Amino acid sequence: MDDYLSESEQWEFVKRWMRENAVWIVGGVVLGVLALAGWRIWQERTERLAQEASGRYEQAIEAFGRNDRARGFTLVDELRRDHRNSPYADQADLLAARVQVDTREFDKAAERLKRVMDVSRDAELAIVARGRLARVYLEQDKPDEALALLKSGKDGAFEPRFEEIRGDALLAKGDRSGALMAYRAARAGAAGGAVDAGLLELKIIALEPAKVN
Repeated sequence: MDDYLSESEQWEFVKRWMRENAVWIVGGVVLGVLALAGWRIWQERTERLAQEASGRYEQAIEAFGRNDRARGFTLVDELRRDHRNSPYADQADLLAARVQVDTREFDKAAERLKRVMDVSRDAELAIVARGRLARVYLEQDKPDEALALLKSGKDGAFEPRFEEIRGDALLAKGDRSGALMAYRAARAGAAGGAVDAGLLELKIIALEPAKVN
């Protein structure tokens, strides 16, 4: 047998191969087209849902801004219901919780903050919710619950802020020396406006032992 096929033999071989594999070729092309179409549909749907969530979040901000609390809470709850996996749902809950804290509805605010802390896919938003929930516990005279939230010690840029909250909780329990240590740790790690440096310094001064001349 010759090692090389003639041009006509090569063409016959190609035609025969195509006939034998036509179903698989066509099927592969169809699957490729369907996959591309499916990806485009999914991408368009994702973009549409993100725009809807963003729009509803902006509407909630506007509603609270004009003091229409009922409308604001309705929009926040609809956003959580319809777009529960969107970061806008978490941000909306943080917004609503802040409004509820301002009106001293601490139980309702704590419920929203705990939800964000537990279910958010955004690690940073979950940390923000945890710090705010600790503050709410302090308002509710629950320093032990606040301290329990602040145990991780792995909160990066948020750690100085958490140290300050830890100091507030310890002070609420009557532990002045522990509070002073936490405030000093917050001051040592503070950078980029993580804490209110002026207020923190006042807290430290109030707890430092008086100097004897």
